[in-house]
Amino acid sequence: QVQLVESGGGLVQAGGSLRLSCAASGRSLSSYAMGWFRQAPGKEREFVAAMTWSGSKIVYADSVKGRFTISRDNAKNTGYLQMNSLKPEDTAVYYCAADEEVGGLGRRGYWGQGTQVTVSS
Repeated sequence: QVQLVESGGGLVQAGGSLRLSCAASGRSLSSYAMGWFRQAPGKEREFVAAMTWSGSKIVYADSVKGRFTISRDNAKNTGYLQMNSLKPEDTAVYYCAADEEVGGLGRRGYWGQGTQVTVSS
């Protein structure tokens, strides 16, 4: 089995930056698609970003495009989400996910426990 642990969340002012990390253990994710989702209180979970195992394809939600950058370090078995120019509407619990297929992200596979990101106005 795979265990994912997110970290790096916190409280920042609008316009600030955070980098979220997703450390995986139990199995190498070098051949897995990885992604990030978020969920604000009272709202549905939404897609943020995803990438294939090689990074050949990267997809961002329109709401974060140009501000967020997804990356991974397979040697460290860790994924990252760099978040710049944060807005109050980015406030949510952020979850990382991994799956053997990119289509499985958000539907099956592995999830972390989430890390809270709060952006003040």
